[in-house]
Amino acid sequence: MNKTDLAKRIRDRVRFKKKKKERQQFLFPEFNYDLLTRKRAAELVRTTFDIIANTLEKGDYVLISGFGKFKVRFKWARKGRNPRTGETIVLDSHRVVVFHSSPKLREKINQKTE
Repeated sequence: MNKTDLAKRIRDRVRFKKKKKERQQFLFPEFNYDLLTRKRAAELVRTTFDIIANTLEKGDYVLISGFGKFKVRFKWARKGRNPRTGETIVLDSHRVVVFHSSPKLREKINQKTE
C-alpha cells in the first residue's frame, strides 16, 4: 500500500458531521455527514508522515497506540566487505529507523482465518 492508496482508504472511511442541520437529516441520517475530498485525504496522509519524519529526525520516538513504535537507533562504524570484489571497506556510522509492532497488531496479524 502506498500513500495514494492510504489516502483513498481514508477518504472512503472518514466522514465529518455537518455543522448546520438540514431537513433531510430527519429522513436520511447519512446526509448529515460531509465526505472527505481526495485532495484533503492526501494532505492528511502527507502531514501525518511529515510529523513522523520530523519527530524521528529530532531523535525522538513515535508511538502509535495499537499499531507500534518507531524509533531511531545509532549504528557504529564497522568493517564490511564488498561482495562483488571481496575488498574490505569501512562502513560509516549512521542512524536507522526501527519499528516495533504492538502486541495488539501482532495478535491481529497472526490470527488464523478459518
